[in-house]
Amino acid sequence: MKGRPPAHPGDIPALSCIEPHLDRLFGYALHLAGGADDARDLVQTCALKALSAKSAPDDAAAYRSWLFRILRNAWIDECRRRRRHPTSWEGLGDDDGQGNESGLLDVSHIEQRLFNRLAVSEALARITPDHREVLLLVDLAGFSYQETAALLEVPVGTVMSRISRARRRMLQIMEEPAVRPLRLRLVRRKR
Repeated sequence: MKGRPPAHPGDIPALSCIEPHLDRLFGYALHLAGGADDARDLVQTCALKALSAKSAPDDAAAYRSWLFRILRNAWIDECRRRRRHPTSWEGLGDDDGQGNESGLLDVSHIEQRLFNRLAVSEALARITPDHREVLLLVDLAGFSYQETAALLEVPVGTVMSRISRARRRMLQIMEEPAVRPLRLRLVRRKR
């Protein structure tokens, strides 16, 4: 089976089993940690723990879930260690600098992507942590509902419910007007 983890954790092929998952692990870590430096640290911790594990799942899908579980647990451990609750959702990915036909940078494209990232970032910050986590696992990391349920150790129905509520809430937040009118109250001066 291609991508199958090695039977012995000390084997060189173990590193090659982790490599295909690094981009998605980093994306997930970036959302969990809120910054690129912390995300890199989480992915490194995950890789070290996976490479030093005495055993690893044989199935490729189970191996992927196992890696994400290691990363999630490393993040939880880090949060406990720092005694903080993660709320920062910056760094939704880097812009690739799309150009137009003439090879010049398309500023309107960059502005639109930046606006979209900010809107998604703001919406993600405003949904509950449980909803955010399941949304990131399914929509960002590409896990199935069953894989997400196994990773979070909850029933599949809970995952389906959370993802539905999370998507609905994200839409509500993103449809809200960005600028709200100020409500000024006139105060009369006493003479």
